[in-house]
Amino acid sequence: MRLDKFLKVSRLIKRRTLAKEISDKGRISINGIVAKASSNVKVGDELAIQFGTKIVTVKIEALQENAKKEEAANLYSLVREEKVSNS
Repeated sequence: MRLDKFLKVSRLIKRRTLAKEISDKGRISINGIVAKASSNVKVGDELAIQFGTKIVTVKIEALQENAKKEEAANLYSLVREEKVSNS
């Protein structure tokens, strides 16, 4: 599954176009490698997403084409969340 589609379906990022913009700016990495929106993700991959001054790392637990709001949280598990200093 494409990275931008997974981010939208899992509701980590609300819109697919926003997911594409963020990944094209190099703010998302898959298993430590900077990823593009078209990169493929699979179960077991770790995504590190930079939201402003925060980096959220999640592990992909499942892939689905569509997910209801209640199911979206089951697609990934939070590994860590860390603040980034601006210095």
